[in-house]
Amino acid sequence: MPDTVVLAADATIGSPAVNISIFGVFVLVTLVITFRASRNNKSAADYYAAGRNISGTQNGLAIAGDYLSAASFLGIAGAIAVYGYDGFLYSIGFLVAWLVALLLVAELMRNTARYTMADVLAFRMRQGPVRTAAAISTLAVSLFYLLAQMAGAGGLVTLLLGITGEAAQAIVVVLVGALMIIYVLVGGMRGTTYVQIIKATLLIAGALVMTLWVLTKFGFNLSALLGDAQALAVEGRDVTAPGAQYGASSTSKLDFVSLGLALVLGTAGLPHVLMRFYTVPTAKDARRSVVWAIWLIGIFYLFSLVIGYGAGALVGPERILGAPGAVNSAAPLLAFELGGTVLLGVIAGVAFATILAVVAGLTITASASFAHDVYASVIKKGQVSPNGEVRVARITAVVIGAISIGLGILALQAGLNIAFLVALAFAVAASANLPTILYTLFWKRFTTQGALWSMYGGLITCLVLIIFSPVVSGAPVNPATGLSPSLFQDVDFSWFPLNNPGLVSIPLSFFLGWLGTVLSKEKPDLEKNAELEVRSLTGIGAEKAVQH
Repeated sequence: MPDTVVLAADATIGSPAVNISIFGVFVLVTLVITFRASRNNKSAADYYAAGRNISGTQNGLAIAGDYLSAASFLGIAGAIAVYGYDGFLYSIGFLVAWLVALLLVAELMRNTARYTMADVLAFRMRQGPVRTAAAISTLAVSLFYLLAQMAGAGGLVTLLLGITGEAAQAIVVVLVGALMIIYVLVGGMRGTTYVQIIKATLLIAGALVMTLWVLTKFGFNLSALLGDAQALAVEGRDVTAPGAQYGASSTSKLDFVSLGLALVLGTAGLPHVLMRFYTVPTAKDARRSVVWAIWLIGIFYLFSLVIGYGAGALVGPERILGAPGAVNSAAPLLAFELGGTVLLGVIAGVAFATILAVVAGLTITASASFAHDVYASVIKKGQVSPNGEVRVARITAVVIGAISIGLGILALQAGLNIAFLVALAFAVAASANLPTILYTLFWKRFTTQGALWSMYGGLITCLVLIIFSPVVSGAPVNPATGLSPSLFQDVDFSWFPLNNPGLVSIPLSFFLGWLGTVLSKEKPDLEKNAELEVRSLTGIGAEKAVQH
């Protein structure tokens, strides 16, 4: 097996010119689209919400592009290849989560017709504290998500170009971050939307080609595919049954429940997904865009099942875990196994475009939240021109880009599974955002104190439990890689046993929102609540509010 690994590595880096050329084409095309889109950015509504003239179908594709990140393509395929059934649980969680988003928040959030999540949360609360809390939460979720995407980009390019050494990998992450910042500074939400539409189309088409190719290898016999994947599986591991990753102990089973809770509830609290609902002209388009997204994402995750097991059967977990990027390299290695350097370059190019589009969407969301919620609404009390607000958003995008580059380098060098990193972002979103969103929309007695206790309590609990979990320190060394899956390798200050904190932080956030409201001396603004209810259910009055 070691000889095979060497051959694969040599062949992969044997024609870096082809790989760089394919990368270059993707980057060039998306940059042209971004610059053309920037011509229409004449106002804050254009920069933040693409002028609210994206159709439901287009927005559904863009949501799929936003959602089908590097974690979906690289991390989940790797998890299925190595762990089988348990890896596919990521796909199920990510998909079921959309039903929560569709039924509870999509139409109601869109009908408020604002720029950011905080516009809804602060509608009937004290503006300053709630907007500040929402902006902090948005930045935390975005940074976790960016951490995963930057690590994925670095791992992908190092695999494709055969780059070794921490300094060279760091340079790759810096280049990805620089491209991301250009997309956001120039194109705004409109440019990002068009890039995501193209990226989603390419990603689903690429996954379809790989799926059909794998099935052809096995005569469209799924039993043969699963049998070969089991034959190459790590000794003693059953990749066709539950328990390979989350069934070894009671702690790992609790970890699975915690992961599932975070995935299912997290989507409805992701700020960059919620911001997508503001780009469509009507509530009907918001519903249509989510339905389109569910279909596209569901089909893609079925493809990922075949791709993951195909990588397990044709490449094998030993080669995958021994390659640069470890589990995240499964899909590119399978592409090389199927179609050689050219298919590898195309698939990796699509994955690279995926990462660029997603990080651009995350960055514009985080920068818009700071500029609109903190700078314009809290610091300037609304006394700022739209151009001034957009200028601050662009400056913030550069700062966020720089921070995410630094964190991405750390995550890449630790070899963390990016699907897992995204699951942590979902846990933060489900803990800090979703309870407050649901209480704001559906509980008329909800007060500012309840909102602050829920957001800060959920966020702080989630972050503290992550810091003192095996994700950051203390996880046992993986014998296949010789590394601990923890972010910091040589220290151990963990005391929380679960890798994902959702099982504790999400219920606690709901409880704190209720407790803060019950103990608050502040009377709820029933008149504002009635206005929000009418606006969220009908959209009446929302457009006028935006113009003001």
